[in-house]
Amino acid sequence: MNPELLNKALVTVGNPNTLVNLIARRVRQLNYGGGGISRPLISNIGNLGVADVALREIVEGKMGWEMPEVVPLTRLAPKRRKRH
Repeated sequence: MNPELLNKALVTVGNPNTLVNLIARRVRQLNYGGGGISRPLISNIGNLGVADVALREIVEGKMGWEMPEVVPLTRLAPKRRKRH
């Protein structure tokens, strides 16, 4: 894996955990081979490995993703038990 592409992709994505998941999913798609989703979205891949192809797709903006909104959790008040 090319460290320069990795740093550029990390700047683009922002979260290293999200970046790992994006790369892993895209590598699986590229290795599956069959159908339009498994073709590289970039031209001139040369002798790049599939992980580098996935990184270049992220850096060049060919692959998108959505981050869900962070919703603060609220704790429910405990129910009061009836005394007999």
